[in-house]
Amino acid sequence: MESIFHKIDCVHCRLSSVCLSNGLAQEEVNQFERVVKRKRPIKSDEYLYRQEDNCTSLFVVKSGSFRSFIWDIDGGEQTIGFYLPGELMGLDALHQSQRHHCSVVALETSSVCELPIDRFNGLCTKIPRLQAQFLRIVGAQLVLSQDNMVLLGNRSATVKVANFLLALSERYNALGYSGTDFNLSMARHEIANFLGLSIETVSRQLGYLNKTGAISIKHRGVQINNRSLLKTIVEPCSSKRVNYAY
Repeated sequence: MESIFHKIDCVHCRLSSVCLSNGLAQEEVNQFERVVKRKRPIKSDEYLYRQEDNCTSLFVVKSGSFRSFIWDIDGGEQTIGFYLPGELMGLDALHQSQRHHCSVVALETSSVCELPIDRFNGLCTKIPRLQAQFLRIVGAQLVLSQDNMVLLGNRSATVKVANFLLALSERYNALGYSGTDFNLSMARHEIANFLGLSIETVSRQLGYLNKTGAISIKHRGVQINNRSLLKTIVEPCSSKRVNYAY
């Protein structure tokens, strides 16, 4: 597995159209690849990095998925996000503290490309298109973080779960994967922790959405049968938010 992983370069990677090398000339891609470190596959439940570790690199998910979380003052975990292929992790490496503010763990056997921040910054000064693509990706993840804040606000459990599935669907679709048929690599208790719900509530809401015909769910497999129905569950809440603003 590891040897196969190391043979895949940026040009032949299926994520090249959404990753940092997108839009670069061949010589620029060659320079970029000299910066990239391709780490060994990371097993399920293995840490990529831990909260308060020194952070010197950015990471791009090459395959699999990851969960980020912080430890609260009581020693409990609070899940703050999930990462899919093509998405950036470790942006706290850009902060002056140079320490990770959260921990990141693999949800399944996964792989990443590591970008040492000093070398990456130096390359961005030489390749403006790389810096522009980096800013676009950071901007997209900032929007995702803002959407997550809305998702975790004062919403019903049904809206939270429906919105969570829609958001995953859109992210998979943007990355060139199926947006209607995908697996939940995260466990129910991890989804519950992220959404601020109990495991029983998440399971109940998934069952309810399955019963309405909006989705079909079997174990961790999700198939979206009626996207419009899911949106009607979520959008009235958004409409109310807009009306209140005015």
